[in-house]
Order: sequence, then structure tokens, then C-alpha cells
Amino acid sequence: MKKSANTMTGMDEREQMVEPDSKVSARPYPYAIMKEKMDALERLDLHFRWGRYGIRVLKWHLTTFKPGHLIKFHKHSEFEFHFVPRGKGTVTLIDHIYKLNSGMFYLTGPGVVHQQTADNRSGMEELCLHVDITRLPDEEDREEWGSEWENKESEACMQALTDFPLRPFMDQHDAMSCFLQAYMAWRSGELGAYTTIRQSLIQILLRAAKATVDRDGQQMLPSRDIQAHRFEMAQQYIYDNYARPLTLQEVADRIQISTRQLQRVFHRYGVSSFSSYLEDFRLQRICEELVETSNTVESIAVNHGFTNTNYLFQVFKKKMGMTPLAYRQSHQLTNV
Repeated sequence: MKKSANTMTGMDEREQMVEPDSKVSARPYPYAIMKEKMDALERLDLHFRWGRYGIRVLKWHLTTFKPGHLIKFHKHSEFEFHFVPRGKGTVTLIDHIYKLNSGMFYLTGPGVVHQQTADNRSGMEELCLHVDITRLPDEEDREEWGSEWENKESEACMQALTDFPLRPFMDQHDAMSCFLQAYMAWRSGELGAYTTIRQSLIQILLRAAKATVDRDGQQMLPSRDIQAHRFEMAQQYIYDNYARPLTLQEVADRIQISTRQLQRVFHRYGVSSFSSYLEDFRLQRICEELVETSNTVESIAVNHGFTNTNYLFQVFKKKMGMTPLAYRQSHQLTNV
């Protein structure tokens, strides 16, 4: 697929914004606000990475074509999305003529010759997105959170756009609303506007691609090993709360499973019982504090979930083969 940043021709022949010569609909026209500054979005320097692709916006606007306006046969080296929010007309894609009505869109990929004509009576409005999409070099060492699934999704989207049939479709996934969403984000200028605009553009690509994707061939979504996830969540909750009284029931409640299920999760990962796991972790932290600080054994016991110092001595000697003070002394001698 050849990509370049050549300036568009043909579609640059935009008319001044005028209302189509047709009856006014009683329903408010949501895109009218975009006429305040019709080239607002394409004035932004929008280029970003999505998966393994570089996306660069060349044109992104709402425009109105007067009745009978003709854009003669031309082609681009990039992708151009044509959405019709109001009015009607025709488009010739290579050698086939198709009718265009409000709510429809078509895509012209690289090298596709096309011609568009607005209706002789009503004219036509068009939401146009013209983007340069470049396959970026593979980076073997590039690893980012979520990159695997973003790569898969962008790859599937680009394949669908590359194979997009040369005919108009209904905008059944409401990609047009994303034009307005991006415009309103630009208009507000609030924190998060850039992210909203970027996401709106990606949604236009995805929603257009979905018009031709087989419903039965849905893409797999990232899934996790639910048992591993539950064990990780239980571990984290124990680590965060081990210094106070803690029960199996409380941990199970926090990760929204039964105590029986949680016990099975522990057994899968070699943990004989919740109480032994909790006790071992407390002792691990106590050993660290014995070596790294000069705090009393009594204060260390309280700080790590043992309210009874005598009980700590019993547990510690059984597990470690010595008292807490002896453990501290042995490690101090080792570190000298």
C-alpha cells in the first residue's frame, strides 16, 4: 500500500458554506455548529501512533456543496472518508455510479479514481476525513502496556479498510457523531481535548471498518487467567492489610468470591491454608524489620499483626528455629 503526504486535489474545491436549497427539517441539525469554523480540526497538527501505524490528518471538516456541484474524477495516495449527514447526490467509483443519501458514507483508498456530484435540487453536505496511514517499522524491543491488543485491533481495522468494498454503506455504527465530538472538544479547549479528538478519529476508522466486518467473525478481546488474577488480587489485599486482624472471609468478600473458591485458588498456587500464608508473610516482614531497624520486638510485633508478644515468640521460634532477638543478633554479626 503506497502512502504519501501529497496535497489533495479535487476535494479541495470546496464551496463557501451555504444551506442546501431544500425544505428545513423540523429536527435540529447537529452539525450546524461545525460551520462556525469549518477547517478547525485540520488546522491542528494531528499525528500520532496507533498500534503499528502512524496516523496523520490531512483534511477533517464539514463542507456544503451547492446543488449540482461536480467534483471531477481524481484520486489520492491516502484514505479519504466521505460521510453524508444531509442532502443527496451520486458518486462514481471507477466506473460504477452509486446514489448517495443522508446517513451514508463511502471510502476511497489509495489510487481509487472517483467523482462526486451533488443533487441538482437539494445539494449535499459532507463530513470529510482525509488521513495518511503509514505502517511503522517493527521495533523488536518495544513493549508497552496493552500494546499487544492495540496492535491486533489496529491491524484488523487497517486490513478491513484496505479491503473496503467500492460502494457506499449506511453509517450504521454512527461514525458521523465522532466528527461532532472531536469538534466540540476542540471548541471547548478543556483539559483532555486532545485525547478526545484522538479517540474520535480512531473511532471513525473503527466504525467505518465495522460496516463490512462479518458479525460472526468478531475479534477476540484480551482475556486473563481468572484464577491467577484472583490469586494476585488476594495477595495484594493481604499485603496491604496484613498488619491488622484479617480473615479469609474478608479477603474473599473483597475479591467477590466465596471462601471455598478462595481456598481452591490458594491450593492451586501451593498455599496450604490462608492462616499459614498470612502468618508467613507477617514473619517475613518482621524479619526484615528486625534486621533493618533497632525497634523493640514488642513494637515490631504490634506493627505486623501480633498483638500478643508471647505468641510471636512461639510462632517465630517454631518457624525460624530461634527467638526474634537471636535472629536479629545473628544477622547483625553476618553484616559486620
